[in-house]
Order: sequence, then structure tokens, then C-alpha cells
Amino acid sequence: MTHSRFKISIILDEHSLCSISHTPDIAELIKQTKLIIWDEAPMQHCYSFECIARSMRDIMKAVDPGRFHMPFRGITVVLDGDFFQILPAITRASHGDIISLCITHSKLWKITRVFKLRHNMRLARGNTSGELQDLRDFAEWVLDIGNGNIGTPNEGTNGDGGDDICFPKRFCHLTSEITIESMMETPGEMLSYFSVDTADDFPGSVYDQLTSFPPEYLNSIAIPGFPLHELRLKAGVVVMLMCNLNQMLGLCNGTIMKVTRCLDQCVECEVIAGQFKGTKYFIPRMELCPTETRLPFKFCRKQMPLQVFYAMTINKAQGQSLENVALFLPKGVFTHGQFYVAVGRVTSPQGLKLYSG
Repeated sequence: MTHSRFKISIILDEHSLCSISHTPDIAELIKQTKLIIWDEAPMQHCYSFECIARSMRDIMKAVDPGRFHMPFRGITVVLDGDFFQILPAITRASHGDIISLCITHSKLWKITRVFKLRHNMRLARGNTSGELQDLRDFAEWVLDIGNGNIGTPNEGTNGDGGDDICFPKRFCHLTSEITIESMMETPGEMLSYFSVDTADDFPGSVYDQLTSFPPEYLNSIAIPGFPLHELRLKAGVVVMLMCNLNQMLGLCNGTIMKVTRCLDQCVECEVIAGQFKGTKYFIPRMELCPTETRLPFKFCRKQMPLQVFYAMTINKAQGQSLENVALFLPKGVFTHGQFYVAVGRVTSPQGLKLYSG
């Protein structure tokens, strides 16, 4: 959301600027802004904050030259987030590299004032003394997970160091008890939508391109956060939008919808959660190009930006509040922070179920 609103580049360095000129509406909006609230700040690359600070310096100098040397040009910025959660996702980066690219290592951190929230606002309020004590115990257990206080050192399954996190028995269930309604059990005719994949900006000839990267190879490419070559849908299937189409209409990355009609060139979807619940939209095929890949060419896929959605990853769930959470951990988690994010999404201990192998 932040990258789309402020037009921040996906690939950043210490000299990056936002793609905002002085004339568009977004620049006029920034000139009149008094407060910016930035959610999930610890997940952001530190260059993102510095990028916006430099861009605001360029925009706000036309409003008041005296604010040129003020942090964020005098606009108050509230950074919301939890450092116990998942930090910025950096491709092929070590633990130390990820820490060094967090907001705490930015040159802006020295002018930041830290406020700590000492009450878990996500948990619902209890009506009896027993319920209140249960909520307090659960909140302390979640906090201990984030602090790394729960766990016993072990050698791990692969011989590497690790921790065993003890799950309270009331949350634990066997994996054999899971029953998931599959898409095949949903009534209706299944339709397959195939993508059109191309390899652009290839240095060789067209013949070399087709010989080295035939359509069968391009169709087999599966990139995380990117639609598949074959998208199988039917009416009634729950899907998730995989890119930002129109934020004003609620069509953002992560929007949950239900397919209501499958047409030849598009599908009709109804938003089933959030402010725009009940609104219907037509989602067509569109050309999508990943920004960062290890491919020697620019890969483009013309496909509907949708994926079937009956569950979400822990990273995708960060920042959400859910009444019921079923956590499937056949292989366990790789950090305390990842498990902390998962158990911290639920609004009551009664809504948490853990399925471990």
C-alpha cells in the first residue's frame, strides 16, 4: 500500500526518490498533509523511509522553504509495528543483512521517539474474572514467544541449532483431524484459464529466444506471489487478489473475494470481507511482470491476478485480526517471530487451533 501511494520503487538504494512530480494530485495532497500513519513499519526496508523523506524535501520546499531541513519537512509520521514480528524480506540475505536494513539502522531512527503499547488490543474483553485471567495468561504466553522465552534448545532435525516451542495441550490437535473442503467439492463446472507468457528484452535473436526458452518452459515458471499459468476456477470458489488494481475501490493486494460467474475472458468476483464487502467486480486478464527475478530476460505473463484462497501463509497474515486461526505446522517454524505472528492474529484463546505433525 505504501509503495503504491507514494510511488516508491521496488528496487531501492540509498539515493532513491519517489516517482512524484510537483503537479499531480498526490503532490498537492502531500503539501496539505499534517500526519502520516505508516502501518507495519518494521517490515519495510529502511531505504523506503529515507526515499520518502528525500521526496518530501523536494515537494515541501515549494510550500515553505523554512521546512527544508526539518525531518519529513515538518510532517508528523507515526510508525506502527511490532519488532517481534517478521522483518523485511530480503532475497538471499543473511540474518545480519536483514537486521542492518531494518528501520532501526536508518539514519532517521535517531530522531524517532519510541512509544510502547503495553496492552494487547487485539484480544477481546472478558466478562468474568476467569475469562479476564485466561486472556491475561494467553497474552503473556504470546509475549513470551516473541521474547524467545519459551523453548528448549535442541540440535534440530538436520543437526543445526534450534528451539523446541512447547504448545499448550488445549491448542494442539493431530493432523489427521483436519478436514479441508477442497475446490473439487464445490458444486459447479470447473473452467481453466491459461496465461500467455512472453520473454522480453532478450539479447539474442527471436530464433535463439524460442530455442532457449520455449513456451512450455515459460508456462512452467512459478514465481511466489504471481498467478499460475493454468488458473482453475468455478463459481463459489474463494480467491485472493494478487496486485493493487484500484485502492479507492478496495481492489488491493490481498483482497478476499468469491467468484460469482466465470466468463470467457474474465471472471466476476464479489468482495466478501472489509469495507467493500458485497461489491462485485470483473477481473480480466492483464499483463504482469515481476520486478525481481533471476531470469536472464524480462518475464511477462498475461493472466488474471488471482489465486485460489482457502488458507494463507504466516507472512500474509501479518497485520490481520482473526476470530479463528487454524495453524498447520507439519514441519514447524524457523523463528520465534514467525510463530509469534501466527498465534498473535487471533482475538481470543478459544479461537486458536494448532495442528502439528
